[in-house]
Amino acid sequence: MSEQTPLPHRIAAIRRFSRFYTGAIGALRERLHDSRFSLTEARVLYELANRPALTAADIGRELGLDSGYLSRILHRFARDGLLRRDRSPHDGRQTCLTLTEAGRAALAPLEAASTSEIGTLLGRLPDPAQAALVAAMGQIETLLGGRLAGGPGGGGTASRPWLLRSPRPGDIGWVVGRHGALYAEEYGFDARFEALVAKVAGAFLEANDPVCERCWIAERDGVNVGSIFLVRSDAQTARLRLLLVEPAARGAGVGRRLVAECVAFAGSAGYRRIVLWTNDILTAARHLYVQAGFCLIASKPHSDFGPPMVGEDWELELRPPA
Repeated sequence: MSEQTPLPHRIAAIRRFSRFYTGAIGALRERLHDSRFSLTEARVLYELANRPALTAADIGRELGLDSGYLSRILHRFARDGLLRRDRSPHDGRQTCLTLTEAGRAALAPLEAASTSEIGTLLGRLPDPAQAALVAAMGQIETLLGGRLAGGPGGGGTASRPWLLRSPRPGDIGWVVGRHGALYAEEYGFDARFEALVAKVAGAFLEANDPVCERCWIAERDGVNVGSIFLVRSDAQTARLRLLLVEPAARGAGVGRRLVAECVAFAGSAGYRRIVLWTNDILTAARHLYVQAGFCLIASKPHSDFGPPMVGEDWELELRPPA
């Protein structure tokens, strides 16, 4: 490993943050919120309360718990009257786990105490800092691509809700930076590609006409996960540009929705067609364009961004307004 690699410093930074954060949220206490439950036991209670027809195997996979350790926890819950075991109506070999009323009563003060504690933690910060904190946590989840730590049913990050919005200050810089970093990592594009993105994004930021040009940012939990631009090429033609979806958000329909927004807006703005330029190696994006009805009309080999590839011109004819 090169002496210049930043990996050891990044590892140290993550370990430092982990030590800080586990202390800040009280994860190191033997019993959670002065209750009889450990943090792990409380989390198992939470899963049981929020996921129907749950099995021990489901909990083990969700929380990454050793089967023996989990079995002892569930045995204690059943012994204390917190847990009911029923044969699955769909598979007689499986046992479904459900909290009893006593189990839900045991969980309720833990939930209330956790809400109060986090509220106190946030209350020390002004509103902008609270928003920044939540966005940073969402960024960690998105980048790591891990499973949800707090929602019913867990699930990958792709299943979490997201929204489309207009760009805010700083978003266009994010578009440039993420295009440069992501395309370098996934396709080996060099700095010339980032320069092109910066030129396109800068021109939009400086002089876009909101009547006929738009940018959409896809956001999840306060974190940007996608972008797309529609700009004027001529009076009859719009150009789709800078489609991007973060890896951890792929598979949730973000790209499809971004393209659909462009097509819908172009039609309402009076354009007769939409054109775009892409490359043959961007297979996921090309699939979205095909789904939306675009047709490939021309192609030409190039190596403008480093690797050899084929540049492609695509076009979508829009129906004239009735």
